[in-house]
Amino acid sequence: MISGGEQTADLVIIGGGIHGCSAAMFAAPRGLDVIVIEKDTVARHASGTNAGGVRRLGRHLDEVPISQHAMDIWYGLPDMVEDDCGFQIAPQIKVAETEAELDTLRERAATLRGMGFEHEVILDRSALREHLPAVADHVVGGLGSLRDGFAQPYQTTFAISRRAKRDGARIFEGEAVTDVTRDGGDWLVETAGRRFRAPKLLNCAGAWAGRIAERLGERAPVEPIAPMMLVTARLPHFCDAVVGATGRPLSFKQMPNGTVVIGGGRRGRAEPSDNLTEMLFPELRLTAETAMEIFPIMRGATIVRSWSGVEGRMPDDIPVIGPSETHEGLYHAFGFSAHGFQMGPGVGDIMAELIATGATQAPIRPFSIGRFAR
Repeated sequence: MISGGEQTADLVIIGGGIHGCSAAMFAAPRGLDVIVIEKDTVARHASGTNAGGVRRLGRHLDEVPISQHAMDIWYGLPDMVEDDCGFQIAPQIKVAETEAELDTLRERAATLRGMGFEHEVILDRSALREHLPAVADHVVGGLGSLRDGFAQPYQTTFAISRRAKRDGARIFEGEAVTDVTRDGGDWLVETAGRRFRAPKLLNCAGAWAGRIAERLGERAPVEPIAPMMLVTARLPHFCDAVVGATGRPLSFKQMPNGTVVIGGGRRGRAEPSDNLTEMLFPELRLTAETAMEIFPIMRGATIVRSWSGVEGRMPDDIPVIGPSETHEGLYHAFGFSAHGFQMGPGVGDIMAELIATGATQAPIRPFSIGRFAR
């Protein structure tokens, strides 16, 4: 039964993560009346539980232009949203533990230079230790993007949602979508208690976005995943960079309060139907062992907590970004495969431009939902 009446707008966005909220933040100033629907709360899932890396380093080559655009926004984001977002510019460094890995990184840097991007630079043994004095002796070098950084995911997404609301966007939390239908030129989105109507619809539903797309006749094989994170008790300051590894999963950074946050891709089990994840401690132990081998100082650390959240992964590990290939007025931005946080403001700006004007110069063709067509 629809008890809350019908809400109308120019654009309805399904999903209150960083991509949905960013799209609202950039669409409202373009003159669109915007509604965001979130089945739980803003930043409840991937946008509140990820590692917070603001990372251009190591991006899929098709993502690099969008990631660069997002980075330009990140530098001004605290002023834009009137919140520091916990954002700090810091080197992102991927270390090489063998000469073969370092050769791979050299090839990567050369490829990017050939594309016209200079932000990734090779660090030899000596240069690496200027940034990472506590790194293990066996590490031979690395690849750095020295003007990347990190932020607080939930704080950032909340700040973006507040800015969107200040510009007129309406955000409805606790509204799980039960149906999406076409009514003339409008989309009708129904929840248990409300109906939302708009001529434009943007699907930013993360791990749940595949269901929305499939309901509308577009195949999008989203796999729910549960990346795991752990955090240690405070340690004396020893690291200013965000560190990954070339040959094995690792995401490693020391926070300003001295704690160390470690993740990098080892996964638990995701249960999206219940909003639950299960930690797999044998996998988490491998994450801790990697951290100790690359930073021996970590052998004395105490783990104080761990967490995991539900995220959406595509089979080719790059997201879906762009218009529907079957319906006018339908757009998608989901499936960021555990690396979408940094891209959020950039993708939001691109989607707002596309929806408001009907076009964008951003290179989004590789991210078409049509690549999964049966």
